Amino acid sequence: MTETTTTVPEIPGYKAGTWVLDPAHSEVTFSLRHMMISKVRGVFGLKSATIEAPENPLDAKVSATVDVASINTNDENRDNHLRSADFFDVAQFPTIEFVSTGVRYQDGDFLVDGDLTMHGVTKPVTFELEFGGFGTDPYGNYKAGATATGVINREDFGLTWNAALETGGVLVGKDVTITLDLQGSLQA
Repeated sequence: MTETTTTVPEIPGYKAGTWVLDPAHSEVTFSLRHMMISKVRGVFGLKSATIEAPENPLDAKVSATVDVASINTNDENRDNHLRSADFFDVAQFPTIEFVSTGVRYQDGDFLVDGDLTMHGVTKPVTFELEFGGFGTDPYGNYKAGATATGVINREDFGLTWNAALETGGVLVGKDVTITLDLQGSLQA
């Protein structure tokens, strides 16, 4: 049974305020099926991310922007193809953006709902959020760490390029798992 609640468990170390991305300790990764037999993984560079965290974490607001040209799958030819009009069309759509529309606490998990804009298409998505913890770094900055994971269908965003395989099936899978490993600093 799915149970959504407005009562949030205590989050040790949680502090209200504006949190800003630490890009040196954050990344956006993705994976999807290749040839229907294995997975290809890649990473994007985060341009920016901000979390407005009020006293009640369920009232938090999240926004993030990813630099699409930064895509790296450890294969230069594939990366250039992904940047082309066959896939992301970086010249026309240089960023991927996420803006939250709500936060829920459901069945013991935090879920962040929002609008994801990619390739000129905006669709609702949900990320499951796992808090990593909070602490002060050696320079006195109060930090938070979290991981957010979600799955999208790339074709919903107009990324439909594919190739049929002789053995049946297709070269590129539809379902893409997106993982954001984030670290942010509380602004003074």
